[in-house]
Amino acid sequence: MIDPYTIGTSNVGADPASALPTSRAAGAPAVSIRDLKKSYVLKSETVHALRGVSFDVPEGDYVAIMGPSGSGKSTLLNLLGCLDKPTSGNFFLGSDDVARMSDDDLADIRSRRIGFVFQSYNLIQQYTVVENIQVPLYYQGRLGPAERKRAVDLATSVGLAERLDHRPMQLSGGQQQRVAIARSLMNDPYFILADEATGNLDSVTTEEILSLFDKLNSEGRTIIMVTHEDEVAARAKRVVRLRDGLLASDRMNSEESRVEARLRQHENILALAQRKL
Repeated sequence: MIDPYTIGTSNVGADPASALPTSRAAGAPAVSIRDLKKSYVLKSETVHALRGVSFDVPEGDYVAIMGPSGSGKSTLLNLLGCLDKPTSGNFFLGSDDVARMSDDDLADIRSRRIGFVFQSYNLIQQYTVVENIQVPLYYQGRLGPAERKRAVDLATSVGLAERLDHRPMQLSGGQQQRVAIARSLMNDPYFILADEATGNLDSVTTEEILSLFDKLNSEGRTIIMVTHEDEVAARAKRVVRLRDGLLASDRMNSEESRVEARLRQHENILALAQRKL
């Protein structure tokens, strides 16, 4: 997995006032993509990974993106994370079309407007919890007492108040993912982009992390989660499915079905606990 915090770091130490402006027009979706296409040339053969995908993600939405291997899911993830550029089409963050931005501008977008959460956590082993949470601001040259206090507050909000000076090796998988989630919030992003965020976690810890995402979304955070697990997608407000590079379906999960999904997962955890006794 490419770490967005180590790509295009030409803005390290730059004056924040000179950075790419942030445009967040009132009423604009957090994310809007229009007829997005991406093609690759592999061994003289053109592969059409995305063939024209369009959808909006309003602020405060919670979207699960699903699809089988070869559906274009990973390609869309890379485009949403500004890790790649589309062949054609438009990709708006707020009111700004980032589809044709330069590599340096995309690096700035990644560090300022998108919060990343990965399956493998992508923490820096030598850094403490607080230092890992501050990483997005390091690449903006913005580290000071106020930023440290914000990192401490975020660590506390995800249940890590007693682990501030611990390093990743001293943390469980669930605790490491909590650090990653706190890190994703450090730059007050347009949206959180979670890539198989529960893929390395057991059932109990998965439930804890999904409950944390539920809480963040209830507080107004916009979440886009790529997953292959139906039980994870059932917790989202909406499920977008891709197939053969096209949008196959886009449906809402009712609040009733989301509550049922939470109860079902809780019951499964209790059943597993009983089996271990």
